[in-house]
Formats: sequence, C-alpha cells, structure tokens
Amino acid sequence: MSTIDTRRHQMFPVLDPHQIETAKRFASGPPQCFPAEEEVYAIGEVDAPAWLVLAGTIDVVRRDGLNHEAAITTHGAGQLTGEVNQLSGRPSIAGGRAGSEGCTAMPFDAAHLRALMIGSADVGEVIMRALILRRVALIEDGGAGTILIGTPGSPEVVRIQGFLTRSGYPNLVLDASADAEGHALVERIGVLPHELPLLVCPNGTILRRPSEAEVAACLGMLPEIAPDKVYDVAIVGAGPAGLAASVYAASEGLSVLVVEERAMGGQAGASARIENYLGFPTGISGQALAGRAYNQALKFGVEMAIPLGAVQLACANRGAGDPIPLELAEDRKVQARTLVIASGARYRRPDVPGLEQFEGNGISYWASPIEAKLCANEKVALVGGGNSAGQAVVFLAAHVAELHLIVRRPLEATMSHYLVERIAALPNVTMHVGSEIAELEGDRESGLTAAVFRDRKTGETSRCELRHMFLFIGADPNAAWLQGCVETDAKGFVITGEGGGLPLETSQPGVFAIGDVRAGSTKRVAAAVGEGAAVVAQIHAKLAEA
Repeated sequence: MSTIDTRRHQMFPVLDPHQIETAKRFASGPPQCFPAEEEVYAIGEVDAPAWLVLAGTIDVVRRDGLNHEAAITTHGAGQLTGEVNQLSGRPSIAGGRAGSEGCTAMPFDAAHLRALMIGSADVGEVIMRALILRRVALIEDGGAGTILIGTPGSPEVVRIQGFLTRSGYPNLVLDASADAEGHALVERIGVLPHELPLLVCPNGTILRRPSEAEVAACLGMLPEIAPDKVYDVAIVGAGPAGLAASVYAASEGLSVLVVEERAMGGQAGASARIENYLGFPTGISGQALAGRAYNQALKFGVEMAIPLGAVQLACANRGAGDPIPLELAEDRKVQARTLVIASGARYRRPDVPGLEQFEGNGISYWASPIEAKLCANEKVALVGGGNSAGQAVVFLAAHVAELHLIVRRPLEATMSHYLVERIAALPNVTMHVGSEIAELEGDRESGLTAAVFRDRKTGETSRCELRHMFLFIGADPNAAWLQGCVETDAKGFVITGEGGGLPLETSQPGVFAIGDVRAGSTKRVAAAVGEGAAVVAQIHAKLAEA
C-alpha cells in the first residue's frame, strides 16, 4: 500500500481551533477569498505560498503523465496546502483550485512558514511531518513531477534519473518508442535520437538531453545568490558533515549557504543501508538520512544551491578580517565571514584501459534502486572492501543472480564485522581475495560485456561475462578547488588545528574543514555529523573574535 493510503491522517492533518489561532499569528498576509473553481496556485508556480483553509475547500491536483491531471486530495477548514518545496519558495509540484463553494484561506510564504515551524513546536511538528510525507507520496506516484522521455536504462536516462532521485524529486520515465504519449511528443517536436532524453518540467518546459545544471535550473533548485551579500557561513559540500553544520549553524541564527556540485548526501547518500549509525537500530538508507537532514536544514532557513560546485577559494588578495571570497560554477561568486570545507572525497578510478567509456554504461560508483533494477537477475561484479562496498554488496545481492566481489585484502581488515558476517552468509556472492581488475571488454554502443580479473600474487587471470560493475575502491580528497589556499598533507587531505588555532580551523583564518576531506578524520557518518556540530561552536568563537 502507498504512503497516501497508510498515513493519510498524518499527510493531511486537520488543525484544531487552538492550533489554527496559533498559525494565524505567523501568516504572511490577510485571509483571501477565492470563488468556485478559481486557481489558488499553479503547478510549477515559483514562491507559491502554503494556504491555510479557513472556510470552504481547495482541490489539489498533480500532473499525471504528460497531458493529464490527477486528484491528490481536497483540503477543508483547518488544513494547510503545500509540500517541502514551500519551505524554500521553489516551484510547486502540485496545483490547487477553490472547491465548488469557493474558499477563504490565509497565505504562508516560505519565510513565514518556517517561522511557524520554529515558533510553535506543536504545530510545526504536525506540518513538517505532513510536508515530508506528501513529498514521499509524490515520489511514489512518479508522474507528479518531472517526466523523462527516452530509452529506459540508457546511460543518459540513468544519469538524470539518478540525479533526480538522489535530490528527492519525483520523476517518471516514459519509453520514447513504446509509450504512446512519449512517442507522440517525440514525433510532434521532431526530436532526433541523439537529442534524447527529453525532460518535461512541472511547468511544461521541455529540455533536450539536459545536464544536471540545466535540470536544476528548470526545477528552480538553485536560489538567487546576491554577489554583495555576506553570509555568516558558507559550506561547500552537502554530505553528512556539511548538512550537520548547516542545521546547527542556522538553528543558532547564522545565515548559511550550502553549495554542492552533485546531490545531497555525498558518498553516504549512495549507501543502501547504514546499520551502525546511532539511533537507527533497524538501519536507514543514506538517501533517507540525507533527505531528513536536508529538510531539517530548509526548516531553519539554510539556502541550498545544488548542483553548484565550488571552483576556487580566492584567497590571494584577502586581507585580515576581509570576507572570504568563493568562486562558484556558472560564474557565480559568494562572500562569507567563515567557510566550512565539507567537500568529502571521491571514489578512485582503477588504472584500467578504457574505463571512461563504460562509466554510466556498465560501470557505476554507487548502488541505488535504479542500478539494482537495471541489473536484476544478472551477473555483476563489485570492487572494494570498505563499509560502503559492504553495504552495496548486501543490497545488490538481493537483486542479482550472481555477484563477484573483488578485494585486495581479506574483508576482516577493512570492513565492519557485521557486514563481513552478512556477506559470508550470502549464497550468490563469490569472493576474489587478492585480485584486481585487469581488463574490461565491450564498446560504447553495447556497453560493458565482460571483465578480466587478475590474481595479484600469481598473475593468473580469469574472464567473467557481465554487464554491470560497481567500483568502491578507496577515496581521494575532493579538494582541488582549494588551489593551495590551505595546508594539506601528502595525500591532499586538509590539515586542521595546527599552530595553536581552533581544532577544526585550517591554515587560512576563518576557513574550517570537517568530514572525509579533513586529514586524520574518522571515515564514518557519525564522526562526520559530530564534526559538523563541533565546527559551529568554533565558528561562533571566530565571529566573536572578529
């Protein structure tokens, strides 16, 4: 059963009279009256407020495929419209019209809605839960959000679908050749095969073979960043460390901007199940954990710019006490009183000839439900022996026919005990200890078709036909954008706490480093979250000093 069936009472709560009076104090404007059938807010509308119904009803609809609408619910007196996009003023995924008898409702723009959640713990809890569950239901429905038209499973479709899914946006893939609606649209606008996939945004805009940045712009994911505004804190990276720092800093009244070049969650966001994170005895997926932290950050007013990468920390001409200048992609610039480096690390690429041509076409660096569906009941290989690799093995083994695990050392030396035991109990996992990838077979058209494994001691090789390989082999610091502005160790990880400074401060005053990018850090989600919390106290000390 869907979320809308099992948790409807939480998705569409009715505020009692006392809660309504509390909410009214935070409204962004006076009550407005809408006649029957008049549009209250439209699908794709930017800065559409949430509306508290005082009398009458509002009928809420979502997109259903390309050319249709489907009813979601009818809000009556005491109910609030909207979902998590209303927390940040991003384009509305749903639309609302006054019911058959019209309605009277009070608006809550993004700032006032956040103020209500923070100002009233009672009402805020009810509304926050409802907004999150509504987004979950929209994701389950798929067609409510962004439509992709192309070849299901193709590298370009998987790339965009993966970005949307990790960003928590509902999406639906239509086969350009088999789906009637999708095929008709492709023919009508004269799309060539190399221009696929098409992306249809909630407001009807159509993009051809878009980049992640173009998708984000179409969905209104990127905020307007005023070049003359000086933030209290700018955070580069939206993994567990960066998200934690943003939540703690914003909840304490600091103005916070987070920039992230890919998607929220970092490497942890790609983990199928994290079982050793405190407080989640049954485990939680990295995407779910990141999604909760992301919504929590929005609640406290954090500005999220995803995907928007940091290009350069411009420290050359910075004087003592000057704001920190940060250059971003797309020629954007930002200034901040303090900067937190939380850009994490990247999985390494093995030195195998021709690897690049198979990336996204047989080779993946994460294992999400999208990849699991692509390789269902097939033979796959996974390279890596860390905890992220172990979580991916456990997740994928439930979907594939056979999994070959390629590791250089015994798992006991690099992986948590509970994962080692679980992998040992999986009947369809074959271990190759002391082995590495020697060769990949296939081409750009057909993708990966086989791999050759080599024993590192004997040099003996074995060939395995497969179409999917997952790489989780160590990590290098994602710190090239720092361009020598801060001191690093021999491997490129950022050094902190030297010279009697604050423990998480780098050699550049006011610039801090946390999480996997920091030299000597513990590569665990809990440690990253802890550093994200700890750095805020040090930021306060730095701001007070200034």
